[in-house]
This record gives sequence, C-alpha cells and structure tokens, in this order.
Amino acid sequence: MKCKLFLFLFFLTTVFELAAQTPADSLAIVHASWRQTPLRKGMLCKEAEFASLYGVPQHITILEITPKKYRFDVLVHSPKAETSKAAHAAGAVAAINGSYFDIRKGNSVCYLRKEGVVIDSTNAGALSTVVTGAIHLRKGKIELIPWNTQVERQWNAKKGTVLASGPLMLLDGAPCDLNSCNQNFVNTRHPRSAVCQLKDGKVLLVTVDGRFKGKAEGIRIAELAHLLRILGGKNALNLDGGGSTTLWSASAPDNGVLNKPCDNRQYDSQGERAVANSLCVYH
Repeated sequence: MKCKLFLFLFFLTTVFELAAQTPADSLAIVHASWRQTPLRKGMLCKEAEFASLYGVPQHITILEITPKKYRFDVLVHSPKAETSKAAHAAGAVAAINGSYFDIRKGNSVCYLRKEGVVIDSTNAGALSTVVTGAIHLRKGKIELIPWNTQVERQWNAKKGTVLASGPLMLLDGAPCDLNSCNQNFVNTRHPRSAVCQLKDGKVLLVTVDGRFKGKAEGIRIAELAHLLRILGGKNALNLDGGGSTTLWSASAPDNGVLNKPCDNRQYDSQGERAVANSLCVYH
C-alpha cells in the first residue's frame, strides 16, 4: 500500500512539473515584446512583463553580455552591502547578486575560493542539497560547472575563483535533474537570480521578480530552467534569490537597479537587500 501511495504521489508530482511549462509558455517567451536598451557596446538590457507566464504575472530583466568585451569576477562584500553600491564602489559596469549567505553574520554559506584562498565553505543541511553548481572564473572568463561535496573537498586550484551556488539548471543545453534538491525550495515561487551561458557564447544575467501579487509573483526552478532553455541557454546556474535578487548597471539611470527588488515591498528599484557577494562585470 505504501509503495502504491508513493508511486501515485510521484506521478502527481511529475505531472505537475510537466504541466508547469506549456507550449503556450514557450510561445509567450519567444513572442514577448522585450524592451531592449543598449547600455554600452556588447551589453544589452532586455525587459518584459507577462500578464501570465507559468500561470502568473511575471517581470523579467536580462543583461545580455558579449564576454570578449568584458571580464567577470566575484566581489566579496565585507561587510555585506547592497549589490549596486558594492559594485559601483569596485568600479564594475554591471552586477548581479551572488550566492547564499548568512543574513545575521554576513558571510557566504557556499564555497568561495579566490586565487587559492578558501574564504567560505558550503554549509550542511537543506541548503546544501541545492548547491549543485558553481561559477568558475579564470582570467576574467566565466564557466558554469557541476558541483557537490566531493568536488568541493578535492578542489585545490591555485588560480582563479570559484563560487558555489545552485541548483545547476542547464548543462550542455539539457535540463538538470532536480530530484535530489530540497523540493520545497525548487517548487515554491520566489524572486530568482541566475547566470546563463548561451549556445552562441554570450552570457545572460537574469532576474525574475516576485512577491508582488498581480504584478510579479515569482518563479519555480524548473520554470526558470525552461525560460533559460527557450532563450538559448546552454549552461545555467541559479543564484541567491528572494529579497537578494538584484540586477544593476552603471549605465542605467537613478541607482542603476534594473529589476524590482522586493525587500521594501514596493514595486520599484529601491528595495535592495545587503548581501555577501556579487558577480560583477568589468570593462
């Protein structure tokens, strides 16, 4: 009886996940009226609002970056700081919030290593189940790689930077298996941040806003993976989300924030949260 119940629940979960991404969603993404704003050479901002995408209103902002014109690096905020302010102070031209962190202590709770020095390690517990990928940077070039505790124990590179996060959503164009991840985390709608490598080599920094009823209600991980695959994604990694979700450009007006961070509960660009690190773009 227990076995039959398990199989039934598994079937319902599978049907739910498949139904979450429909042909109508794919068409909505492809035919969306993306507002396109060139910010500088090799950097384009795309923004779209959907009355219904994955069944709810969505607001999506993307920075499309030509890597050969820029270099990437992980900026450690010590003490924690808002992405826009930390990136601006460091001379970056664009940035997105980084990986998960301890809100009280202000340090990363995911593996972070810069030039051979381990700054933080991945915490055990429910969060560790979603840390299945990492940003690997060498000489300003970005690579998204699979990650787990065994890789973390053995990683001993003396050069470059690694910041773990997750889950890894796409690898070589195929959706990654999310079954080992904390299911409450992956199946709940949240504001989300992500970094994605396209098949043509360009890099996307992506935010999907959330927690704004009727305007931007957030996205599940499988839906985010679907969105990025439809946009041409080859490899894609989820970053910290929720109130941390922030996308910034030095070329944008006002405070440079391009999305609608939710920490102030206002549908504007002012609701940033101080975070532990960010993925920055430098000219």
